[in-house]
Order: sequence, then structure tokens, then C-alpha cells
Amino acid sequence: MTDISDSSGSPASFRIAASALIFDGERVLLAHRRDIDWWNLPGGGMEVGETVEEALHREVAEETGLEVEIEQLVGVYSKPQKQEIVLAFRCHITGGTLRATEETRECRYFPPDALPANTLPKHRQRIEDALLHQQSAVIRAQRTSTEEDGEQDEEDDPGNHDIAQMNRPVFTEGG
Repeated sequence: MTDISDSSGSPASFRIAASALIFDGERVLLAHRRDIDWWNLPGGGMEVGETVEEALHREVAEETGLEVEIEQLVGVYSKPQKQEIVLAFRCHITGGTLRATEETRECRYFPPDALPANTLPKHRQRIEDALLHQQSAVIRAQRTSTEEDGEQDEEDDPGNHDIAQMNRPVFTEGG
């Protein structure tokens, strides 16, 4: 058995975030943030008491004005340098009106081969993974730091909260 803890021996704490991959044909929806000059997939961190689905619905509405339904888990992304796990979901629109919001300057669809130069690099990878159309989710480590790729990650939003206080979870061999 292995206990998970940080280098000080304290239980590890992780943030959980969700991002939405919303396609219109072959084009993917991106939001241009107001706080930084980056285009990103709609999404962000879970708040205490939310389910993953509730967090995704809230974040998409806050950033795009749209209501969505989850179709498929595309990927699970570990960001160990940020102590964050991001779940990326393919979604389809069920309501709402696409618009700029308090969090976004603009929302627009782009062909995957013509994304804006200032699209967050980790989000580019999630789009590429969605285009694989795999039946099962990909599992990837996204190890670059904010300094390396210029990214302000999901967890950098001051409104995000720790959702999972991991009190020494135990993993058994073979299980």
C-alpha cells in the first residue's frame, strides 16, 4: 500500500477542473478571456459542494451564455505542478445564447487547424485529443509550467476552491 502525501508528509490537496469541448461541425468553441489575452475552452474549477457536471454547466454558462449536455469524457489531464486534475468533456448545446460575458470578451468557433495564436497550449492538446474520436478517454500528464507556456490555468481563477482534500488515500497493488 502507498500513502499519498506531499514532501512535508501532509496529505496532498488537489483541485478539480472541467473543460467543455463544444463543436459546430468541425469547428470548436473558444472563449477569449477578459482577465488575460488568451483563448481557452470554456470551463474552470469546481466549487465546494458541486458535482463535476454541475461545475461544467455553471462554467460554460458563465463564460459563454450556453447550456450544454455532456456527451463523453474525452480526457483526464494531470497537472502535477499545479496539483490539479482536469476533466475534458465533449458537449452539445441544449439552450442559451452564445455571447460575451463578464468573464469573456468574445466567444467564437474556430477550425482546429486555424486556432488563434494565443490559444492556451494545454487546451490545444485537449482539442487534438477530442479530434481522435476515441471510445475511451485519454489520460495525459500536462507537466509544463505557467512560465513555460504563458498559461493562466483554470485554478488561477481566484473564485476556484480546493474541492478534494485528499486525506492519505490508499492505493493497493493490482487494484
